[in-house]
Amino acid sequence: MAPSIAWTLPGACQPTWNMSVVRGEGEPLPDASLADLDEPALVQASLASRPGAFDLIVERHRRAVYQLCYRFVSNHEDASDLSQDVFVRAFRGLKNFRGQSSLATWLYRIGVNVCLNRVSVKTPKTESIDDRQHVDTRSDSPADRVLRSERAERVRQAIAHLPTKQRATLVLRMYHEMSHQEIADVLGSSVGAVKANFFHALGNLKKLLGDQEF
Repeated sequence: MAPSIAWTLPGACQPTWNMSVVRGEGEPLPDASLADLDEPALVQASLASRPGAFDLIVERHRRAVYQLCYRFVSNHEDASDLSQDVFVRAFRGLKNFRGQSSLATWLYRIGVNVCLNRVSVKTPKTESIDDRQHVDTRSDSPADRVLRSERAERVRQAIAHLPTKQRATLVLRMYHEMSHQEIADVLGSSVGAVKANFFHALGNLKKLLGDQEF
């Protein structure tokens, strides 16, 4: 049964995720006890078509997946579209999840593949992410806010020009604080390759940014 997915974008804030699986007449409502399940049990509940099980997977991981997509495309509309695609693919491919990695790692792997496919064929338009979600700006002067916004924009544009594997490694390491091993699991590569990609990504980013710190 295919999921019905919808996003809403309240201003510049992070999107609100609404997902529901269309149910037949007389089919039971979501089981409140699902919230007590760990991820392996929740995956099994989803595969068994328990109402609300996959919705809960989405709820637990939607923010991380959205932020991952945003870091690749740098605008809210494309990040929303890509996030939807990630969860639709996850829903359809859940039967192939073997539990050899965490569910989060598996979703990141889908997300990176989806994003790299998009950025390889489309030049992204960039928008500023809502810094107020992550930084207390109450003590900042207007000049401070402008400077931070300009620096962030330059960094986003520079990252967009990195080779795909370097870009993915940098995003996962810097913005999602993943270990080299976790990144290797996501990208399907070795830890050594991840370290090399990260080293080269930092070097290329510094060249692109000149004297600006990031």
